Amino acid sequence: MSTSVLSNRRTAVQVAATVVGAVFLLVGVLGFIPGITSGSGLGFAGHHSDAYLLGLFQVSVLHNVVHLLFGIAGLALARSAAGSKGFLVWGGAIYLVLFVYGLVFGGESAGNFVPLNAADNGLHLLLGVGMLVIGLVLGRTASRQASAARR
Repeated sequence: MSTSVLSNRRTAVQVAATVVGAVFLLVGVLGFIPGITSGSGLGFAGHHSDAYLLGLFQVSVLHNVVHLLFGIAGLALARSAAGSKGFLVWGGAIYLVLFVYGLVFGGESAGNFVPLNAADNGLHLLLGVGMLVIGLVLGRTASRQASAARR
């Protein structure tokens, strides 16, 4: 198989980054849709927002915008294997930091500006670990494939 054909194929890490980015975009959009997001009001930011995506995850305009931006970044970076790995690894690290932040500043704390609740914290832990592991494992495989294609 020629190198040009291999260079046009998407690696597994690129597919993973595309899927993760698309899911973030979807979640960001869904966070603005009444009925999918319940509660008496979608606040701009902070723990006073009374909006819950799927009745479970506390969201705000800021929270939804962050999901949209993560989605856009994922789709843009998925154009290359290195970008995909970076998105998944660094995105996973950011979500692990966000998990710890939610543990420290969650609930009614004035520092809870995103807002975050217990369901968000659990999801952020799963996302952080999942993105990090997928990025490292599939990114390593993509690096090996690229090295083999150059030989």
